[in-house]
Amino acid sequence: MEETTHSSVKKTLGLAPGSVVYVGKKTSSDLYIEVFDYDKTFFEEKELDHIEDAYSFIDSKPITWININGLNNTEAIEKIGGYCNLHPLILEDIANTQQRPKIDEYENYFFVVLKMLYFDQDEKLAIEHISFVLGDGFVISFQESDGDVFDSIRNRIRNNKGRIRSMGSDYLLYALMDAVVDNYFNLIEAMGDKIEELEDELFEEKPNEDITYDIQSLKREILKIRRAVFPLREVVNRLEKSEHELIAKKTQFYLRDLYDHIIQVSENVEIYRDMIWGLMDMYMTTISNKMNEVMKVLTIIATIFIPLTFLAGIYGMNFENIPELKYKYGYYIFWAVLVVVFIGLLIYFKRRKWL
Repeated sequence: MEETTHSSVKKTLGLAPGSVVYVGKKTSSDLYIEVFDYDKTFFEEKELDHIEDAYSFIDSKPITWININGLNNTEAIEKIGGYCNLHPLILEDIANTQQRPKIDEYENYFFVVLKMLYFDQDEKLAIEHISFVLGDGFVISFQESDGDVFDSIRNRIRNNKGRIRSMGSDYLLYALMDAVVDNYFNLIEAMGDKIEELEDELFEEKPNEDITYDIQSLKREILKIRRAVFPLREVVNRLEKSEHELIAKKTQFYLRDLYDHIIQVSENVEIYRDMIWGLMDMYMTTISNKMNEVMKVLTIIATIFIPLTFLAGIYGMNFENIPELKYKYGYYIFWAVLVVVFIGLLIYFKRRKWL
C-alpha cells in the first residue's frame, strides 16, 4: 500500500488538476465494455469494441448500464467523459485508485466512488477501485480489471427478475452499490474466521513462530477495510437525503435500507478491529504466563538446592577438626540429610500449591 501511494504521488506530481493518470497496479491490455439496455419489455446486451459505440446507448430512452473495465485506458475515460460533459476532476478521480469513497453531486449527474474488497487466492486482501456516474436514464461504472460482484445484477436484468427493469437508473445505481456492500458481509465473515483461527493458535502449546506477523497482517487488513467502509455512511446518507430529480422518492427507501447495512458492516468492522488489537495483548500475556511458569520452576529448583549447597559447602571446607569427617557412617548420614531436606521442601511446596 505504501509503495502504491508513493508511486501515485510521483505520477501526479506537477500535473495540472484534472489530469487523467492511472496510478494503480492492475492493468488490462484490452479495453472491455459491456452494455445492458433495458426497460419493462425490452432488453439488449452487447459487448463493444470502441468507446464511441456507447454514445448511442447513453442517449437512448431505455435504462442503460455501461460497464467499463480497465482504468489504464485513460483515453477511453476521457472520451466518454467528454461526451457526457463530466467535470475534469471526476475523470481524474475515476483513474485515481487512491481516492477514498465519496459522492459528488452535479446539476445533471452524480459521481460515486466505492471500493470492492475481497480475499484473493493467497488469502490476501485485494482492493479494487470502482466508480459510478448516474445520469438521466443511465449508469456508467468504471472498474480496474475484469471480475466483480455484479453477476446477480446481470442475471436479474437478463431474466427480468425482481423490480430492476421496472425502475429507473437511480435504482440501478442502488442495486450495484448494494451488491458491493453485500460482498462486505462475506469479507467480514472470512475475517472473523481468520481471527478465530489465530485465537485457537494462541492457546496451543507451541504456537507458530510467525503468529506475530499474522496478527500485524490482520491489523493492516482491518484498517484498509475500515478506510473503505466508514466513508460509505456519508455517501449513502447524502444520496438518500438528496432532493435531486435523479433520485426518486421510492428509491430513497431502498437507500435507507442500504445505509442500515453499511452501519451493520461498520459495527462488525469495529468489533473485529478491537478483537485483533486484543490478539496481540493476548499473545503477549500468553508469552508472559509461559515465561512466569518457567521462572517459577527455575526458582523452585534453585530454592531446593540452596540448603543442599549450603550443607555441601560446609562439609567441603578444608578444616581438619570437623567432628563428622572421621565418623564411620558420616558420608551416608550426610546423604540421608540431603534427601530428607529435598523431599521435605517438595512436600512444603506442594502443600503451598507452588507445584
